[in-house]
Amino acid sequence: MTRLTPARLSGLDGLRAVAVLLVVVYHLFPVLPAGFLGVDVFFVISGFLITTLLVREHDEHGRVGLLEFWRRRARRLLPAIGVVVLVCASLAWMVGGDVLVGLGGQLAGAATFAYNWLAVAAGSSYFGGGAFDSSAPELLRNLWSLAVEEQFYLLWPLLLPLVLRLRRGRVIVAVALAAASAVAALLLAGGDVTRVYYGTDTHAFGLLLGVALAFARPSERTRGVPAVVGGLAIAGVAALAVVTPGRGVETFPGLLVAASVLTVVSIAAAVRPGSPLGRILDVAPLRWIGERSFGIYLWHWPLVVLLTVATTRTSPDVAVPVEVALATLAFTVVAAELSYRFLEQPVRRRGFRATLRGVGRAFRGGPTRRLGATTAVAAGILVVVGTTAAVADAPRMASSEAVVSDGQAALAAGAGTSDHATLPGAALRSGDPLLRPECPSAHLADEDGICTPPDGRPAPPAPARVPGARVTAVGDSVMLASAGGLLDRMPGVDIDAKVSRSMSTGVRIIDDLAARGELRDYVVVGLGTNGSISSDELARLEKDVGPRRTLILVTAHAPRDWIPGVNDELETFAHQTPGVAIADWSAAISRHEDLLAGDGIHPGATGGTLYADTVADAIDSVENSRAELQYRLKLAQWAVRDTFPAPR
Repeated sequence: MTRLTPARLSGLDGLRAVAVLLVVVYHLFPVLPAGFLGVDVFFVISGFLITTLLVREHDEHGRVGLLEFWRRRARRLLPAIGVVVLVCASLAWMVGGDVLVGLGGQLAGAATFAYNWLAVAAGSSYFGGGAFDSSAPELLRNLWSLAVEEQFYLLWPLLLPLVLRLRRGRVIVAVALAAASAVAALLLAGGDVTRVYYGTDTHAFGLLLGVALAFARPSERTRGVPAVVGGLAIAGVAALAVVTPGRGVETFPGLLVAASVLTVVSIAAAVRPGSPLGRILDVAPLRWIGERSFGIYLWHWPLVVLLTVATTRTSPDVAVPVEVALATLAFTVVAAELSYRFLEQPVRRRGFRATLRGVGRAFRGGPTRRLGATTAVAAGILVVVGTTAAVADAPRMASSEAVVSDGQAALAAGAGTSDHATLPGAALRSGDPLLRPECPSAHLADEDGICTPPDGRPAPPAPARVPGARVTAVGDSVMLASAGGLLDRMPGVDIDAKVSRSMSTGVRIIDDLAARGELRDYVVVGLGTNGSISSDELARLEKDVGPRRTLILVTAHAPRDWIPGVNDELETFAHQTPGVAIADWSAAISRHEDLLAGDGIHPGATGGTLYADTVADAIDSVENSRAELQYRLKLAQWAVRDTFPAPR
């Protein structure tokens, strides 16, 4: 059986260290907006290294031993991946809640090395939101890149012998394939960004550029890319990681291709014989990180998910507190070192069978060895049981999705109901006989609903409770989750709420309702969770509502960086504009965040009641203020008449 002992290539461990540091910092600390480019550095290194080893084997033995190659890959990857998956799934079972949602699908993706495609099929969003449930934290999301690499490891050795038949043009073929991948990404870039990012076909250009570099054989040339140019290329990759990425072709694939090309240049300079850059990258700290980069990459993401959910109840896609990031970093380094020393290296050197036989021999050894073997086997059984329990206990949907679903059901059940016999959308005035307060005996209610005693002196108005038939409400998923509470507090309220709705969409809805004459006395707008708002949009709302109605703006509450600006805009506009009032949901829920779902945004049943009370109280306050103003005016008129009675 052909067996290849690979010669070490200088600088690659240091480049791996650069790659994993970019990714880890991107996920843990908000200082590298495009740190995900580290994955593309890994792809180029993998394509270059694997092809270099396979070509060397072909040159030495006249063939490529596919089974031996795949066996080496299995030894390198499977032990570390298996331990991370089982341990972190078991820890997720202990944390519970939203972190378990979709875990079965994630495990299937990990087991089949098809994580990227299963995630695309499940409607993934890599840049915020889980793949297997859009609102749940995704425990094993980082395995998508390993799936891409494994698919490459499976297919490329099968195609390589065909390419090696070419005496010339191997580099051109590899570059052409890389260009085809980049063009495919370019053609799909106008659609789903995650499809472009996750797709093996649309993200293989880095691997293929590494293949092209391997065909050029820079490690055998004494002349090539100067070290200074390679150092500038590494600095260029770091500079790209600081760029704020977009969602168009400038990033997908533009930024990714640029990082891949710069990585090709840096590898070509580092692995050249006698390269000073290779010696610099091989310094002990970088080499230590690079040798453990696989474990560091594997552990850091599930650990930050678990620690963030356990401490803040939200996904790391929202925010990672500094203390959580530092704790994750520490646990990651320890876990990666233990995995590298006691699992990855032994299996890589001796193979699976010899490693298992070594465990068996340990049971026949001294007390210390028996204890270690027993502990290892017991831990293995526990994590398998824990993973099984995690899948079995996984909720069908995330808590935020569940409360929104409950709101949709409440809205559907309450459709068409009203506390007043009237056409849908008709505005009921305070002078309607059915809405006048009951006055004490011998008192009369005037046309404004103010009770007047027999002597003519008006009595203070009774506290008002505005019925839902006078309220139109337009909002996003927060209002939708609160629909049950709104209908309970204000039966007959007209609610139009939808997931992911922005203020611009809400403005169009209010425009349409105003044009059809279907706005009621009080118009509640609960938008701002899903993005920033502008004073122009608020001015359009106020114009549509008009002077005869009242606009109620609901403040937003979510762990998103635009929320403070949204609330400042709402409060400033309300303060400066007559006929506009604030329902301060942000202040109300800030003292009761335990009433929110796992995403820290959507209220449950009790939280929905609080939302409804906040909105209804704001409406009642406006109604009472107007009644109080009318009462004072009536009182002043009565005082004038009483002081200066009309001549008989």
